[in-house]
Amino acid sequence: MTKIIERSLRLFERLIVGSLILMMIVVILLSTIELGRILVLDIITPPNYLLDINELLDIFGFFMLILIGVELLETIRAYLNEHQVHVEIVLEVALIAVARKVVIIDVKEYPPETLLAIGVIVLSLAGAYYLQKLVRNRREFRPESKIDNEPKDTIK
Repeated sequence: MTKIIERSLRLFERLIVGSLILMMIVVILLSTIELGRILVLDIITPPNYLLDINELLDIFGFFMLILIGVELLETIRAYLNEHQVHVEIVLEVALIAVARKVVIIDVKEYPPETLLAIGVIVLSLAGAYYLQKLVRNRREFRPESKIDNEPKDTIK
């Protein structure tokens, strides 16, 4: 009875994750088409071939949003294949999301404390990403026998 339940749950999980992947593909595709449309319209409207700073910020923000979608797709795909969420990919998504906010933020609208907090978040995520890469690189150069006893860099 428990094997039937386990199989049913695994099948359900695979269906949900598979549908999430399909939906994410559709969202990324449509977002990319929309970004191309916005770029073409911004270029052909007078003055031709010139983009003002607000248009550039909108385009860069949209571009970063698509990159976040691609990284989320990678996270979902890794979960489907390995049943693990890779910490490194999650940190990459967070870094891209914060970088997007930094690119599109209007510093005049926020108090200095908020800007300082965003800076602390950026430094914290960058530090965590650096430490994650450092640990991963050290594990790759150690003999196999030592690696098996250490915790993995994934979340189950």
